[in-house]
Amino acid sequence: MSPSVAVVGPGAIGTTVAAALYEAGRRPRICGRTARDQLELQTSHGRIVVPGPVQTDPAQAGGTVDLVFLAVKATQVEGAAPWLKALCGPDTVVCVLQNGVEQESIVRPYAGAARVIPAVVWFPSEPQPDGSIWLRDEAHVTLPDRPESRVVLDALRGSWCAVELAGDFTSVAWRKLLQNAVAGFMVLTGRRSGMFTRPDIAELALAYLRECLTVARAEGAVLGDDVPQQIVEVFQTSPADMSSSILADREAGRPLEWDIRNGVMQRRGRAHGIATPISDVLVPLLAASSDSPA
Repeated sequence: MSPSVAVVGPGAIGTTVAAALYEAGRRPRICGRTARDQLELQTSHGRIVVPGPVQTDPAQAGGTVDLVFLAVKATQVEGAAPWLKALCGPDTVVCVLQNGVEQESIVRPYAGAARVIPAVVWFPSEPQPDGSIWLRDEAHVTLPDRPESRVVLDALRGSWCAVELAGDFTSVAWRKLLQNAVAGFMVLTGRRSGMFTRPDIAELALAYLRECLTVARAEGAVLGDDVPQQIVEVFQTSPADMSSSILADREAGRPLEWDIRNGVMQRRGRAHGIATPISDVLVPLLAASSDSPA
């Protein structure tokens, strides 16, 4: 029997997961801030319509579930706390579909007795003007190899969203964080992936990623010297108009996840006595882009 599932936060990531569940024959509860009759995901294989409604009142959540996919940004976790309270029991697993390496420490205070597991999301999905989501590539998720991750495996079994378990989840999570961190350059330039083909931007990105790599290794990640170049090449070979969630938030005037994507590099670097000169410039600029009054 498949686990009962709720998706909290039907944005780009949440809609993608809800669509994968629905296509596999599951009907997740969908919980968010805005009432909607349905969710729509556009893929290379066509459009998937996930029936709603999107529930907006935690008091009407319908009781606890086996699995909660928490797909809100780190800046929205406190706002999602009523949903976690309504949906989580002692046997619930909360799978945090969120950027960064601090998902557990951020979400655990709001999850009660539920078990919280982090995830690394490997799919580019972007909101469209009509309210639908465009999934630009194949979808898969990496989880730590723990017993509670089996609930996520069961929920997504047979779907087109692959799930892999990593024995060294720390290294996987920090590698993805490096990729997310350098995407912060998009906020400061207002440009998309195509800008990384500029030699000066590529050089600066490599220097920043090497700084981040030193921090990641101090945190226990096992990553090779070639990782910075690999990440820059990912941006260089992506469609020139490929965006990122942090740029989309900047364009929409929303708070940015600058702290969990970039501030963490500076914070953890200082804790290990590692110099982070590029972070020391980048982080205040990103913070100002998000939090300044004007």
